[in-house]
Amino acid sequence: MPLVSPLSADHDSETKKLANFFNETLGFCPNSVLTMQHRPAISKAFINLNMAVMANEGRVSSALKRMIAWVSSNATGCRYCQAHAIRAAERYGAEQEQLDNIWEYRTHPSFNEAERAALDFSLAASQIPNAVDDTIKKRLYKYWNEGEIVEMLGVISLFGYLNRWNDSMGTSIEEGAVESGEQFLGKHGWEKGKHI
Repeated sequence: MPLVSPLSADHDSETKKLANFFNETLGFCPNSVLTMQHRPAISKAFINLNMAVMANEGRVSSALKRMIAWVSSNATGCRYCQAHAIRAAERYGAEQEQLDNIWEYRTHPSFNEAERAALDFSLAASQIPNAVDDTIKKRLYKYWNEGEIVEMLGVISLFGYLNRWNDSMGTSIEEGAVESGEQFLGKHGWEKGKHI
């Protein structure tokens, strides 16, 4: 049972309108956003930040952003966000081979070196203590420009917030996210955990 129960999608009309963004991303409005509605300023600010972070300004694709989110969520252990990130990666056109082998991104041939650099950055930035160092920086600059690095860190930071929010809340996971989690992550032991 979640720490705080989500409110109805109709609770705040402004949040409801902004939350249409998630219908494209996930196919539903996340329970995390419905819980944030207890303070509508938070739900609205979060959705606007999410839209800004996930906008594509450079070569960082929507699918790669969601894989960056998955690596970050996997590093912190948030099963709710792992399932949401892999579902969104699927919906935004990540290759089937990448979805099936996300756990092996460092060695699997479906990932190129630019993607590996981005995903290693996500892992390093999501750890405590933070592990971003000169080696990570050099690899990033080999493939990505400063604006693209800002986009990546925006995703990592957004999911840092979400990982803390959803794991602390024990947010109930939606059926669509469960399906994606079981399909792409289940073979490596993913389960709902406390997010029932």
